[in-house]
Amino acid sequence: MTEQTFDYIIVGAGSAGCVLANRLTESGQHKVLLLEAGGSDRHILVQMPTAFTYPMAMPRFNWGYESDPEPHLDGRRIDMPRGKGLGGTSSINGMVYVRGHACDFDEWEALGAAGWSYRDCLPYFKRAENWQGGENQYRGGSGPLGVTGGNNMALNPLYRAFIDAGHEAGYPTTEDYNGSAQEGFGPMHMTVRGGVRESTSRAFLDPVKSRPNLSITGQALVDTLLLENGRAVGLTYRRGGTQHKVRASAEVILTAGAFGSPALLQRSGIGPDAVLQEAGVETRVDRPGVGENLQDHLEVYFQFYCKQPITLNSRLGLLSKGLIGASWLLFKDGLGATNHFESCAFIRSAAGQKWPDIQYHFLPAAMRYDGTSAVKGHGFQVHVGPNKPKSRGHMRILNDDPASAPSILFNYLSHTDDVEKWRCCIRLTREIMAQPAMDPYRGDEIQPGPHVNSDKEIDAWVKENVESAYHPTGTCRMGQPDEPLAVVDPNCRVIGVDGLRVADSSIFPTVPNGNINAPTIMVAEKAADMILGTPPLPPADVDTWIDPHWQTRQREREPVRFVRT
Repeated sequence: MTEQTFDYIIVGAGSAGCVLANRLTESGQHKVLLLEAGGSDRHILVQMPTAFTYPMAMPRFNWGYESDPEPHLDGRRIDMPRGKGLGGTSSINGMVYVRGHACDFDEWEALGAAGWSYRDCLPYFKRAENWQGGENQYRGGSGPLGVTGGNNMALNPLYRAFIDAGHEAGYPTTEDYNGSAQEGFGPMHMTVRGGVRESTSRAFLDPVKSRPNLSITGQALVDTLLLENGRAVGLTYRRGGTQHKVRASAEVILTAGAFGSPALLQRSGIGPDAVLQEAGVETRVDRPGVGENLQDHLEVYFQFYCKQPITLNSRLGLLSKGLIGASWLLFKDGLGATNHFESCAFIRSAAGQKWPDIQYHFLPAAMRYDGTSAVKGHGFQVHVGPNKPKSRGHMRILNDDPASAPSILFNYLSHTDDVEKWRCCIRLTREIMAQPAMDPYRGDEIQPGPHVNSDKEIDAWVKENVESAYHPTGTCRMGQPDEPLAVVDPNCRVIGVDGLRVADSSIFPTVPNGNINAPTIMVAEKAADMILGTPPLPPADVDTWIDPHWQTRQREREPVRFVRT
């Protein structure tokens, strides 16, 4: 067995791992090994934004997780794509850039994550970002990660109609939901630069691959951590049929995501004693929270026929796809250079809800997320779902084999409040889409369909049609060391083990109101300073907008036209 020593070993070259590899090697003083179970991300289907559904379905780039039968979804198993290869899930995701609401991070701090309030986190969002509009109080203008507004809705009038419909329904508009005001309807942002997907591999890793103090090893499947006298001193991994041992003189850092990080902890004997015994693993540190607190966002496609022939449904033929691909190959522009989610919204489900808890992605097409099962003719849809679920699940290994799939149970809709939020979501969406701005385009409702109205009908339809938005978080929850279910402390250190940290989406105490790639990158940026012992960036002195009457109203004003369903 070969053996090498590094200062830091990073497990997982995904959304967080690539950031840490960049930051920990900047000074040239630290020798860093970045391990990745997958391989290269060099593929045209990864790079072309409009093609993102293809790598998501390819075993080369996707771990292919699925849940256990979900008891509150009539036993359905839910697909859960997670990225495999450089860039991780940032190389196969929908490229939507949403930080979350300021209150999400204040909530983290209130739950025990001291130093993770919005004002503490904002400087790290900014440090990572290179926003197309340049730097301001809220946006970064010189970071590695390119973020754009896509084609700025110029390619289809439906984008603007959706925003106008939201305004007519009584909701505010927001020009920058990642700025001072998330709540409202407006243009959506994406991790695309120069018409090409901006994964963390492209943004953070490609510019530094030649650093002599950075080693990157792909096709490396980590077996277990090496623990000596209560300290993580290295790990073993398999590559090409050979087992390797590597040692870390400073720290081992897990960035393998909401499933990979807790699975490695459990295989190493760090986790709930009962789970480890069932899997045949000796308990080294009984940490009950490892693999618990699993959260995710659910969504549905709310679809309508379109009365005008302007949707993407007409661009699904081989000739159209060829022309789109040719334009992208030659000029990196047009329909190939966008994820097509160019307008969006964040609204509150009810009076008394302080910050938005429902999110919309608008798509000028009516088709499944993977591009199949498109409606005949023309249609459009909104992807919508409540974003602050109270249901909690878990992730548990079944044995000590790193190649074996874990048991994943989200317990979707197990909390009655989540069921009620979905009823609000369906009714509010139908009302928004019935506004005058949509009249020139809106045909018959395809789904849920006009027959889905009562609580019972909505509940049944949601159970049958809901899908994951692919935002698993929380399985190595951050909190105070004396909290029974906390796994890492506010410095991302695994409680009960020295020399070991976790710095990815698994440490989120609660899932934010939005997509999780942006906050995962922020976590890695902030963790880098903690690991290096660098003083944290000064908290941002900024204000964020919250409806001053949130306790008594659900939106700013009554809609232009109130439609009862």
